[in-house]
Amino acid sequence: MTAIAPVAKPKMTHREILTALTGILMGMFVSILANTVVSSSLPVIVSDLHGSQTSYTWVVTATLLATTISTPIWGKLADLGNRKLLLQISLAIFVLASAAAGFSQTTGFLIAMRVVQGLAGGGVGALAQIVMADFLSPRERGKYMGLFGAVMAVGTVGGPLIGGFVTDTINWRWNFFIALPFAIAAVALIQRTLHLPAIAKRKVKIDYWGILLLSGGVSLLLIWMSLGGSQFEWASSTSLMMVAGAVILLAAFILVEIKSPEPLLSMSLFKNRTFTFAVIASLAVGVSMFGTSVFLSQYMIMARGASATMAGLMTFPLMGGLLIISTIGGQIISRTGKWKPLVVTGSVLIVIGLFLLGTIHYDTNYALVATFMFILGAGMGLVMQNMVLVVQNSVDVKELGVASSSVNFFRTLGGTAGTAGLGAILAATIPNMIADRQADLMQAIGSLGEKGQAVAQVLSSGNLPTISTLPEPVRVIFESIYGDAVPSLFTFAAPLSLIVVIAVCLIPNQVLTTQTATERMQDIEAETESETTAATSGQENVDAANLEQANVSDHAPRTAMKSADN
Repeated sequence: MTAIAPVAKPKMTHREILTALTGILMGMFVSILANTVVSSSLPVIVSDLHGSQTSYTWVVTATLLATTISTPIWGKLADLGNRKLLLQISLAIFVLASAAAGFSQTTGFLIAMRVVQGLAGGGVGALAQIVMADFLSPRERGKYMGLFGAVMAVGTVGGPLIGGFVTDTINWRWNFFIALPFAIAAVALIQRTLHLPAIAKRKVKIDYWGILLLSGGVSLLLIWMSLGGSQFEWASSTSLMMVAGAVILLAAFILVEIKSPEPLLSMSLFKNRTFTFAVIASLAVGVSMFGTSVFLSQYMIMARGASATMAGLMTFPLMGGLLIISTIGGQIISRTGKWKPLVVTGSVLIVIGLFLLGTIHYDTNYALVATFMFILGAGMGLVMQNMVLVVQNSVDVKELGVASSSVNFFRTLGGTAGTAGLGAILAATIPNMIADRQADLMQAIGSLGEKGQAVAQVLSSGNLPTISTLPEPVRVIFESIYGDAVPSLFTFAAPLSLIVVIAVCLIPNQVLTTQTATERMQDIEAETESETTAATSGQENVDAANLEQANVSDHAPRTAMKSADN
């Protein structure tokens, strides 16, 4: 394994930067598309492979688990080795795993390949941002923020639409093949257009214990968050053992990292106020970003009767706000060098957006709902990517990889925790609200005559029916219940998002550097070489003086002896 030590290279032109970004952005698009394209077809996939509800859950959870765990590991490897090669390796692994997943004959094999996809996807997502820092300074990065927003918006919104269309017209297996041409093209483009500085080799140690302990601790934590309340009760011995195991493993991880000569996640990073508060803000943003996107789709389906495909389109204003405002904000940051006013504004917009979404009902005018989503998306667009930016601007360039990936890691962790927590609240709320509307339900069922008996049978089974298939009198009641229950989650999340505002306000307002990571590394090396040269020169002068003094001392006795002879 090697450590980065760039050799001097002329600054890239705008055209060269755009050319280099093409392959990186295509790689990011592939990573996002892989997760979103199967979301609308998962029920068909699991059914075709004769899987259970548990299988369905694990197909989703396995990818999230692998992506989250691998992110900081890829980040550390980026600080030790050839970043371009690592990015290409992660894309190559992704291609192979995607192709294999498309040929799955059992859910077990599909889950295994989704794990490998997640491991590779974590690398693509983390390394893309790290590699960009090598040829784009924090001050320049804002000019290209719109490109990243566009990739995220197209991948997030377009994925489910493409997946649904492919499943309906061809076969669900093509959902795994559809990203292959893009991934192969990304590898080729990166090889041709991305020219990073040469790397000087040095001996390094891989923190294997750190990797094992972090993977084990985070795995238990994420499994507990993802499956709690569905596969086992929150207040159960299984739940207790998982939490205890996660705490023990993560505590051991911290102890190992303190003593490790080459830690996976250096604890000294938390002495950096910018890094610490950016991590806290990212955890809280994760709740807003992942939690709201999941439950907004559920609101569209359960409270407004939309199909899965239509729900994806109806939540587009969220991504639209993120894309448009992050583009404008990026341009302002690049021109002025001032990031904090915009990020603080973004954090406030997140709070406002969540509070406003907490006021909607099943029959709220969609234009109003879309406006509230746009406000929330705008806030996320100003905060999310800029957390990585300010961290890269403030940390030691030798720790840039692990610091950047840590922000993404904690954001994903916060998103998982938020989704699980809000999901548990919703699961507990819905039965109570149905019980409160029992009289209205009985009256609506009674008004249906003979058809009402079939509806009553479905409801008495304990399983929630497909809302859109219910007769109108009953459907309206269920839409009303979900129209009140889901927005209450946003009201609950809004005060939590105040943590983002506080954390962002406490981040030191450092000026964004105009130097790339490569240039910063060159300065450090030049300074080190200068100090080494000065020290060597000083030592040579001392040695010369000592030699001269020795010669003088040796000459003095001889002179004295000659004088005595005379």
